[in-house]
Amino acid sequence: MKILVTGGAGFIGSHLCDRLIKEKHVVICVDNFLTGSCDNIRHLLKNSLFKLIEHDVINPLNLNNNIDAIFHLASPASPNHHSKISYLALPMETMLVNTIGTLNMLNLAKSKKAKFLFASTSEVYGDALQHPQKEEYYGNVSTTGPRSVYDEAKRFGETLTAYFFRKQSINGRIARIFNTYGPRILKSDMRMVVTFINQAKEGKNITIFGDGLQTRSLCYIKDMIEGLCRLMFYPGTDGQIVNLGSIDEHSVKEYAELVKKLTNSRSKIVYSERLPVDDPKKRKPDITKAKKLLGWSPQIKLSQGLTNMIKFYN
Repeated sequence: MKILVTGGAGFIGSHLCDRLIKEKHVVICVDNFLTGSCDNIRHLLKNSLFKLIEHDVINPLNLNNNIDAIFHLASPASPNHHSKISYLALPMETMLVNTIGTLNMLNLAKSKKAKFLFASTSEVYGDALQHPQKEEYYGNVSTTGPRSVYDEAKRFGETLTAYFFRKQSINGRIARIFNTYGPRILKSDMRMVVTFINQAKEGKNITIFGDGLQTRSLCYIKDMIEGLCRLMFYPGTDGQIVNLGSIDEHSVKEYAELVKKLTNSRSKIVYSERLPVDDPKKRKPDITKAKKLLGWSPQIKLSQGLTNMIKFYN
């Protein structure tokens, strides 16, 4: 198959490209390198099955060749308000890529008669009042808060994808991706786990926002890629919205303590600042649908995934 991956030089996108190349698909990676890194795909550049197009998908993409499937992953995704590549630092780019960019990719999918997957996010649930979060839950989201540039843009991207499925006969589906971790997250992304690892390695204080009792459920990248591929290619997935994530829930404090233990660090765990505005207190998916529809659930234990990640950053 010939498969297009937008955001293919990003964390999840580059691992997806690896998986598709391994399965002998022809992969067209589209990225403008705003938040992606060429280092993530450098090993693929000489592979005859891989083609890189440097392009911003908020502009239409003209391709002469046929496309069988489009994974639309392009978007800033870090929520860290200190990061220069977070969606808070790149608000307009985030809104445009998830709305205009999604529209452009849907139009391309229509013209090529290609399958389409929109990479949405658990952020569409906002500071959820339902726990764990099911796909039927409409969420508790501010339309005007700082995080709305990402949350609401992703929600509208879902709306566009659902419209094209209903009215334009697009074979589309939506993946709601929950917190994912693993090698290749940029240090400058400043996500929780990579920040904890690097602070621990460098002997710096491991800093936690708030009291550290807020919870997250982290899915290892290999498991996430498996879920995305099943959602794209398994029969009966067109028109579906599916949560992909881990149900192994821990507090932020527990993650910090585990990283400290696995790195044999003497760093102190300190608490800094209040929680960012609209930061969710709990985040955990209900993956019943993924289990039934895809036969999917995460397989890699947290300690093993973190060990792999620590080795990468060493």
